Amino acid sequence: MKPQSRIYIESPLGAIAIEGEDNFITSVLFADDMTIDDTNPTEEMLKCKNELEEYFSGALKSFTINLKPAGTTFQQRVWNKLPTISYGDTISYSKIAEQLGLDEKASRAVGNGNGKNPIAIIIPCHRVIGENGKLTGYAGGLWRKQWLLN
Repeated sequence: MKPQSRIYIESPLGAIAIEGEDNFITSVLFADDMTIDDTNPTEEMLKCKNELEEYFSGALKSFTINLKPAGTTFQQRVWNKLPTISYGDTISYSKIAEQLGLDEKASRAVGNGNGKNPIAIIIPCHRVIGENGKLTGYAGGLWRKQWLLN
């Protein structure tokens, strides 16, 4: 296994750091204090960069890259549900809890799992909103969530 690699891209939402190992993307995070220190980008990371650039230009609506986010079994269950939310759609935390076969009271746990998503945008945690239709927390900031939903 190769060591973790990192590259940065500029986007309409600010700098984004893409990390990966072997043929997988392990994280895509907003990097407000970007320092350009790209380290041995893999082919999959370069593919991810290209797909994100196409996504931001409006030419791409779904991603084809290989993902390998690290998280608990519960977090993985939540993250696996997120790509089923179609581009342009949203869903509530309680609906995801229901889809996971959990009581609607588990919406807070779903929210916590959603908030730990290490692969922003591609695993579309920004498409999950409050039951009342309002935007709720987003690790990248609510302005980014609003931009992504628009």
